[in-house]
Amino acid sequence: MGLAKTEMFTDQQNEIALFAKVFGHPARVAILQHLFKIDSCVCGDLVDEIGLAQSTISQHLKELKHLGLIKGNVEGTSVCYCINTKNWTTMKETMLEFLNQDSSENKTCC
Repeated sequence: MGLAKTEMFTDQQNEIALFAKVFGHPARVAILQHLFKIDSCVCGDLVDEIGLAQSTISQHLKELKHLGLIKGNVEGTSVCYCINTKNWTTMKETMLEFLNQDSSENKTCC
């Protein structure tokens, strides 16, 4: 299997691809929706809320945190997670710029 060769693409193209990847799993979407719904930090009840194993939830949290969409703080023996609003806003701006591209209706293709 070949390399992804991400260096061939712009930083913005790579960033958009990473954002798309993180939204590519419904568990991560559910985690984000839950964090927005409660509008505060969550410390451990995601397993009950999402219905997946703790190890699976931890992997998805790791992906979201790695991309910077959430942040986590250690409180005692647990880690509390919440939306990283600054990075969320940046992600929205990047994705909206990409998604708001429209093809001209006057094209004679297909």
